[in-house]
Amino acid sequence: MYEAMATVIGTVVTHPAKRDLNTGEQVLTFRMASNSRRFDQATGTWVDNGTLFLTVSCWRRLVAGVEESIRRGDPVVVYGQLRSHEYRTRDGVERRDLEMRASAVGPDLGRCTARIARRSTAETGTESQGVIRGAEDRSSAESESRLGSGVGETAVAVVSPSTQRPEREPLEV
Repeated sequence: MYEAMATVIGTVVTHPAKRDLNTGEQVLTFRMASNSRRFDQATGTWVDNGTLFLTVSCWRRLVAGVEESIRRGDPVVVYGQLRSHEYRTRDGVERRDLEMRASAVGPDLGRCTARIARRSTAETGTESQGVIRGAEDRSSAESESRLGSGVGETAVAVVSPSTQRPEREPLEV
């Protein structure tokens, strides 16, 4: 099968929606937009050069993290497999939609800030291995931001320019 893996940087344009499937699995989807810009030397300004819209679907462990972390208007970086979805509308018109099955979703730190917080081992069901480094290497800000000790399970506090929400939000990275 053809697999086109890509990274898309953009903005969430719909509220993420979670659905329960007949198989017992859950899927969370949202639409995002990625704007292409170029510098126009004649006018000395940046101009929009088109927008790419795509539907992002999140599965398995990514569902919980994205559901708790990402909101409409948030700047995100999404990595995953691109697919073209072809369908026919009720009016009989053939349409084609670009979809991405996400492997990773995170905040775009060029346009917002995020505070990483690890999930506890009770939440993940895994054995804690801790972070391998001396306490003397850890800054006070880093110590204050730690919520748990599970390696690889994280949460972030995203402050988006569009929403200005500083609350903590889990995100699987």
